[in-house]
Amino acid sequence: MDLYEYQARELFAAYGIPVPDAAVVRTPEDARAAARTLGGGTVAVKAQVKTGGRGKAGGIRLAANPAEAEERAAEIFDLEIRGHSVCSVMVARGVSIAREYYLSVLLDRGTGDYLVMLSAEGGVDIERLAAERPEALTRASVDPIDGLDAERSREIVEQAGLPAEARDGAADVLLRVWDLFVAEDATLVEINPLVSTGTGQVLALDAKVTLDDNARFRHPEHDALVDPCDVDPLEQKARARGLNYVKLDGQVGVIGNGAGLVMSTLDVVAWEGRRFGVRPANFLDIGGGASAEVMANALEIILEDPQVEVVLVNVFGGITACDLVANGILHAFTLLAERGTPITRPLVVRLDGNNADLGQEILDHLASTVTPGLIERVETMDGAARRAARLAAGDAAAGVDEDPPPGERDVVAAGEGWEI
Repeated sequence: MDLYEYQARELFAAYGIPVPDAAVVRTPEDARAAARTLGGGTVAVKAQVKTGGRGKAGGIRLAANPAEAEERAAEIFDLEIRGHSVCSVMVARGVSIAREYYLSVLLDRGTGDYLVMLSAEGGVDIERLAAERPEALTRASVDPIDGLDAERSREIVEQAGLPAEARDGAADVLLRVWDLFVAEDATLVEINPLVSTGTGQVLALDAKVTLDDNARFRHPEHDALVDPCDVDPLEQKARARGLNYVKLDGQVGVIGNGAGLVMSTLDVVAWEGRRFGVRPANFLDIGGGASAEVMANALEIILEDPQVEVVLVNVFGGITACDLVANGILHAFTLLAERGTPITRPLVVRLDGNNADLGQEILDHLASTVTPGLIERVETMDGAARRAARLAAGDAAAGVDEDPPPGERDVVAAGEGWEI
């Protein structure tokens, strides 16, 4: 979970990382009042959006007085920054900057260690700096077991070449950032810029924090950091029902058991649908359980997406036998009808593995008697994806060959054009 800057800044303050006084507001008029409360002098007015490039997009502006703060805030509220609307701005007290630095602690997925990055050149595009002048960016691995102590922190600061007057403050900030990183189960804590003032004080002028959602069970307090306006309502509903669901921008709803199988199914749907402009509509992993309730919840979530034209259920029976999955689908029709949301869009189902024959018999009976025309059973994953894509395409699939051109079946279109 990415935090807004003001949320990250509040975490900074809780861990003793020095930050300028600031206030978060939702109207230009409140920005004027906040600037007045902060002393009436120069303030920074900063858009609160979960994306980078705010400064280049005009989302960070200086104001010399409260009246100008109101004007700058009004301009920022009118912006759309990389597809994000600005719903709030942070008004922060102005700081006399002597030098700017860059600091981050992150999870290095390649090595399994943590990585500290520190540079005496901050306030810049750090990716460009790393590419063009890698010697200007110090990288220091930190063993998860050993952690970071005061001595190691000081070594990193000296290695990065920060000026002598800023080293004590920067080393202290690095230690406190490390404490936050570990205690809050973060995957990234970044300050750009970290600055030293004319009086030698070291401050964090920016705050970026990403928390590990897999550790949410250890941090019930993190629930308060979730912005309901920033989360897709279907994803919220799925999370409340214990489903692993991510909404995508497509027409074929996908249900599978196991993240690997679901990812493979998305790839095949994207490949089969490329001729019609059809794409996967979601990632939904029901895991090892496919009870009627789980299947009903999964189908209900997917069918609430108005973009979905067809649902593809792709299950490989292992611990959960295919006959249980088929019975889950059967009962899901009844449960959803009782909930007032009957299934009216077609389902394409592929079952393989444990008790596949029995599961297929149940589905065939369901397709011919209970729900005529709504369920199609297909033997293979490729065939099921191809059928689902054609059904979703509707008239656009008319006249297009059922099978792709020779040689194209072996081409992998892994994740082409979409992402989770």
